[in-house]
Amino acid sequence: MAKLLIIDDERAIRSTLREILEYENYEVEDIDNGVEGLDLIKKKKFDLVLCDIKMNKMDGMEVLEQALAFSPDLPFIMISGHGTVETAIEASKKGAFDFISKPPDLNRLLITVRNALDRGNLVTETKVLKRKVSKTRDILGSSENINKIKETIERVAPTEARVLITGANGSGKELVARWLHEKSHRSDNPLIEVNCAAIPSELIESELFGHEKGSFTSAVKQRIGKFELANGGTLFLDEIGDMSLSAQAKVLRALQEHKITRVGGEKELEVNVRVLAATNKDLMKEIEDGNFRMDLYHRLNVINIHVPHLTERIEDIPEIALSFLEEICKDYGMPVKKISDAGMEALKGLPWTGNVRELHNMIERLIILSDKIITDHDVAAFANPGGGTNIGAAGAANGTSGAAVSTTNYDKFNNFQDYKDHAEREFIKFKLEKNNWNVSKTADDIDIQRSHLYSKIEKFGLKRVTE
Repeated sequence: MAKLLIIDDERAIRSTLREILEYENYEVEDIDNGVEGLDLIKKKKFDLVLCDIKMNKMDGMEVLEQALAFSPDLPFIMISGHGTVETAIEASKKGAFDFISKPPDLNRLLITVRNALDRGNLVTETKVLKRKVSKTRDILGSSENINKIKETIERVAPTEARVLITGANGSGKELVARWLHEKSHRSDNPLIEVNCAAIPSELIESELFGHEKGSFTSAVKQRIGKFELANGGTLFLDEIGDMSLSAQAKVLRALQEHKITRVGGEKELEVNVRVLAATNKDLMKEIEDGNFRMDLYHRLNVINIHVPHLTERIEDIPEIALSFLEEICKDYGMPVKKISDAGMEALKGLPWTGNVRELHNMIERLIILSDKIITDHDVAAFANPGGGTNIGAAGAANGTSGAAVSTTNYDKFNNFQDYKDHAEREFIKFKLEKNNWNVSKTADDIDIQRSHLYSKIEKFGLKRVTE
């Protein structure tokens, strides 16, 4: 349910607008002056403001300017009984979405409100998407290991040297590859990524080098391979330790001669590609076992960057966790939550078998299931359910206290059903608050019938909290 604020010094106008908008299922607050209206905007989250221009204490144009200074995406609809074209133009220049004359026409008012809310939603969604796709995530941390990686990237990125990135799953190998590309002279050209482990061995050659029409049964048309797509840019071969030996031979030739041949083709194609590779395997052992070519290893391993496991740099966990916390809360369109000191120590004591990727997922889970401040009890209950017996040992191994996080935190649940009910209640509560208690939209979001959701709300005693 969208939340609207009406700022107008005429009681009759406020009452009329409020009655109309509440009938349309909007949540509405009103105030009779600009000063208090501005304070409300600072304290609460509104989706739209309808503001009179001529008022006591503070002019509506001044309210508009000051409000947009700290909340630039908040849509404003200006209303006035002395409307002129010049006034409308001035309001538009100052950032107002639209201008309506008094007394407002009902249909025009409702259409304008709907359009302003739609535009506000689009602005928010666009910002989230732009942040996701336009900028490579920073390499977070200031430990000695991470500083060394950053320094190596600065030195190596501007060169044409091939780089082999090693490290456990989820440690951030792909991020290192992205920054090597971003800081290279090839950054204006594409970075093409290939997950060698996700492609069947019989298709990897076609994926990398392309194929000609009719070269095999399902080759109904010509296909351009990743080497060609990356021409002039960077090719990132992730999990290269899982590549078949026949594909390795062709990759070696491409690196040596800067030429490729499509599957089923005869023509040699020149390619100008910088190759970065990554693996979570011990390639020397793979070579001993006959699974990886020694000559390809030496071609790829001009520079080696090893990304440490998260448990090898636990001093970086607070910085990473807080960054994920802010990012995920913004994506969900909710106020940024906080982590208590004890909660942070509990996070540092976890075993982190999934590395940084696991930390991101755990922070997201804690945001959904915890209250405004994430505590060590939340970490015990939600961050690693089922893994509590290992937490204390991991904390001791890392030099941190594991006492704050232990299986005794689950004693508040009498049985498994109690825990499931608790988690279900917190999930539904979060979704309802995210959707401003719009039951219909929440039911659609979590894919259950509206009547079923009402039953859950009643079962768990959920109530809307108003400020």
